[in-house]
Amino acid sequence: MALDQPGMLNSLGLPKAPSQTRVVVAMSGGVDSSVVAAVLAEQGYDVVGVTLQLYDHGAALAKKGACCAGRDIHDARRVAETMGFPHYVLDYENTFRAAVIDEFADSYLAGATPVPCIRCNERVKFKDLLETAKDLDADCMATGHYIQRKMGPQKAELHCAADSARDQSYFLFSTTQAQLDFLRFPLGHLTSKAETRALAAKYGLSVADKPDSQDICFVPNGDYAAVIEKLRPGAADPGQIVDMDGTVLGEHRGVIHYTIGQRRGLGIGGLADPLYVVKLDPVTRQVVVGPKEHLSTRIVPLREINWLGDTPLTSRAEWEVEVKIRSTRPPRPAVIRPLSDHTATVELITPEEGVSPGQACVFYDAAGSRVLGGGWIHKR
Repeated sequence: MALDQPGMLNSLGLPKAPSQTRVVVAMSGGVDSSVVAAVLAEQGYDVVGVTLQLYDHGAALAKKGACCAGRDIHDARRVAETMGFPHYVLDYENTFRAAVIDEFADSYLAGATPVPCIRCNERVKFKDLLETAKDLDADCMATGHYIQRKMGPQKAELHCAADSARDQSYFLFSTTQAQLDFLRFPLGHLTSKAETRALAAKYGLSVADKPDSQDICFVPNGDYAAVIEKLRPGAADPGQIVDMDGTVLGEHRGVIHYTIGQRRGLGIGGLADPLYVVKLDPVTRQVVVGPKEHLSTRIVPLREINWLGDTPLTSRAEWEVEVKIRSTRPPRPAVIRPLSDHTATVELITPEEGVSPGQACVFYDAAGSRVLGGGWIHKR
């Protein structure tokens, strides 16, 4: 692509020929980021692949043969060799543990329901890795996330992916405006994962049929409690299951085995009405249960808000928006009432069940497309 006319932009929105545009691609070893790197390489960009060594799965599970991180690094390297661009592996284990894993463990022990993938994007990939990309003189950094970056009237905007089933906006709400200016998401416009896999097959990538990761990367078998017990010995101390009045109904095997809204596996059968976990008290080691109506929440306190709107959050007393409390739930109408630039209360027009400290509340415009930011739910 010859960009010899003023104002012309390449496919990444930059005023340079692709061959003069350096792009660092964050490569996880999966099909999504591999396709991003392959497409950009074919288009003639100066691609540099970077894979982060974040965690030793074997250490997390305290058993041999559990590590699959080495396979992911190998897969990323093979893609780079196939497409002919350089690939580097950076050891971020210490950074990842301090920024993500320790907080994950401590939040669970405090009775919260953490979302470590958001913290990883916020504190590792879009912070340290992004700075590394700049150190490599990159013009931008590209990832395989399913989300769209669009230029609005005032600035770059964050929008949901075209494929709602793959949309990752919930996990990227804390992307700052400065980061968004530097980031690119080449897969966000695709309408199905089948398109991504077809592109991988087209380029002859070995990961074309590689299964998607279903778990948190450092909890590869989904057993959060086992990892937390390894990280925080004694975390699974037993305690009491009590009702809303404090009556003891049974014993539990550790607060870390329970989540807000849980019904099954409580071991307190024989009751007339079903009971749900409505509160976790790590200080007294009590799991508090109650009827379903006690799970409903209308007012949600938020902190650490990241705001991506066109005017400051505090420029209005109220914002009528759509919000997501969990990644798997559709956006629902709500009102944001700012308390400061980074704190607010959110009123849900329709109460939601199972709202827990440690989760994210993500804001969308009325159309449900543009991401306006979000914050972290905390205890009042």
